[in-house]
Formats: sequence, C-alpha cells, structure tokens
Amino acid sequence: MKTVIVCASVSHGNTRRVADSMAQVLDAKVVSPEQADLTELADADLVGFGSGVFYSRLHPCLTDFVKALPTRRGRAFVFATSGLPEIPLMSFTRPLVQLLEGKGFEVDESFSCRAFDTWTPFKLIGGINKQRPNAGDLAAARAFAGRLRDRRGPAS
Repeated sequence: MKTVIVCASVSHGNTRRVADSMAQVLDAKVVSPEQADLTELADADLVGFGSGVFYSRLHPCLTDFVKALPTRRGRAFVFATSGLPEIPLMSFTRPLVQLLEGKGFEVDESFSCRAFDTWTPFKLIGGINKQRPNAGDLAAARAFAGRLRDRRGPAS
C-alpha cells in the first residue's frame, strides 16, 4: 500500500514526531505541504494530513493545501497534536475531515494527542505538556497507523 503523509509541523517538531511514528508502520513518505507532489498523492492508496493546532484550528498551510487539491477518490486520515484535548463538540480535526470529504476522499478516522505547547498564555509558565508527545503517545500513533494499514490491505 503506497502511503504519503502531508505534515505541517512548525513550532516544536511534535507533529513531525507523530507523523514519523505513523510512517514507520505504514512505510510512508512524510512531506510538508510545500514539498508535496500532486502526482505522488494521486498515486497513493492512503494519504495522511496532519498539523499542530493553532487557535483551535489546524495550521493554515495545511488547510490551504487541501483546499487547492483537485477532486479525487481515495482514502485519507487526519491527525493533530495540541496542548489542550480535542473537545468533541468543538473538534479541531472535523473541519479538515469535511474539507477532504468534499474533495472526494474517504476519511477513515482521525488521531490526536497532547503535545508541548507554548501558546501565549502558556508561554508565561514555560509551556504545558513539556514531555509530550511521549512514548505512550507515539505508541498510540503507531497503533492507529496499524489499524489503518490492517483495515484494507494493498490495492488490488
């Protein structure tokens, strides 16, 4: 199964660490939105999209990238890292899932975990979640990737 992960990791490298953990299981290539090759994405069986959370939203460079994608069929997943937990009624991954579905993707599921955050009020105290993502978070990311891999094997 050919997999590409598009990852916007701009503050502390948290999201890239999660993407790299998933990539190990999926044998995937990890690229930034700026590095992504549309032909490579079109040829992929599964495409992941992830970023850190900024003001309760995924990074604009990722959402702008997805908005510019042509419509296509394919599987996708969304992941995020954030200082605060995702609240079901105010999901920060849902808008990207909806955008991807509007582009023709079948979004399997989403993953999020806590991560080191130095957003303005937290900066005053040196940040929160200083040791995150930790080994448990990265193991959860690998388990998530394993479920994606096992859900549907290589395309026939």
